[in-house]
Amino acid sequence: MMDTVWTLERASPPERASIHHIGTADVWDALRRGWDDFLATPTQLIFLAIIYPIIGLIAANAMAGRALMPLIWPVISGFALVGPLAALGIYELSRRREKGLPVSWVNALDVRHSPAFGSILGLGAMLLVLFVVWLLVAEALYAATIGDMQPTSIRAFADRLFGTPEGLTLIVVGNAVGFLFALAVLMLTVISFPMLLDRGAEGRAVDAATAIRTSIRAVRANPLPMALWGLIVGVLLLLGSLPLFVGLAVAVPVLGHATWHLYRKVVTY
Repeated sequence: MMDTVWTLERASPPERASIHHIGTADVWDALRRGWDDFLATPTQLIFLAIIYPIIGLIAANAMAGRALMPLIWPVISGFALVGPLAALGIYELSRRREKGLPVSWVNALDVRHSPAFGSILGLGAMLLVLFVVWLLVAEALYAATIGDMQPTSIRAFADRLFGTPEGLTLIVVGNAVGFLFALAVLMLTVISFPMLLDRGAEGRAVDAATAIRTSIRAVRANPLPMALWGLIVGVLLLLGSLPLFVGLAVAVPVLGHATWHLYRKVVTY
């Protein structure tokens, strides 16, 4: 996966997009602006309607003691891998507010009319594939460590996970591998989705490969600020998951709005 990332970056032809060097203060400012956008156009009800059926299905299977139980954490943490796709409509709201256009939560659906919608769907499909691969890798790690245990209850599973050397190995290795997946998604998408939407709206649509190359360039030009941004994303998604996942209905929109402003700070044409 990472070899593909570096290959795309090295193959990058000259582009009109200019990459700016930013500091950590710019990252915090983007987050503040994202919060302001969220307050101006609350969208938490939309995300509650999306999140809770998914969480309910996971919880029902876990309580029933089915084979999905070992994948609860990979599924929840893997949400960060598809988060850029889930926040696509949020980018559109920030774009409209920036332009002084009327903004309503309904405008989040306008992205389907974007001239770059085909490229957006292609990039989204790539994220879904990465998500599935992550689940397969997580399942393989579980099988290689404590896979001989068929969980009968959440408590029994937790005791095995936190109370045995095999369980601790799974925690350490699993999170390390998950970090690599998250790093790849950060490099590939932190700029690419907003760029596709922005260029399409301006009548200057670019393809997904160009957007990905620009995103990689942006991360490589700003390693520390982008590392901080990745940490902020991880922490907010984790905190949003703790109170029965209701916090995700706020964390995801705020991060989506903030990503748009981060894109604006890093890329100009």
